[in-house]
Amino acid sequence: VQLQASGGGLVQTGGSLRLSCAASGRTFSDYGMGWFRQAPGKEREFVAAINWSGGSTYYADSVKGRFTISRDNAKNTVYLQMNSLKPEDTAVYYCAVNRFYSLRSAYPTNYDYWGQGTQVTVSS
Repeated sequence: VQLQASGGGLVQTGGSLRLSCAASGRTFSDYGMGWFRQAPGKEREFVAAINWSGGSTYYADSVKGRFTISRDNAKNTVYLQMNSLKPEDTAVYYCAVNRFYSLRSAYPTNYDYWGQGTQVTVSS
């Protein structure tokens, strides 16, 4: 599976962005997907996850109520709608595939097939 993330950019505090992650491969709909982010000098952290059908989602406390993960299996794409953005949301955002672990597996090591990342910068 190859992943291509897009949609990042520069936005003011309180603004919105929608990230997309397009996947290649016929088995996209078999797997859970997740979004992670990494700010300079910090470890990669979990943001959100969605199961194979899109029927279940899981969020980090820091984004709950502001971010929404969704997927369109017909388009092999997973999305991250980010609203009410804050400067602390500034990071490179990555999408990844979760083939074997539960939805609440928030560890980067439980994910394989990572996208290249897209930069999100929130100005104060």
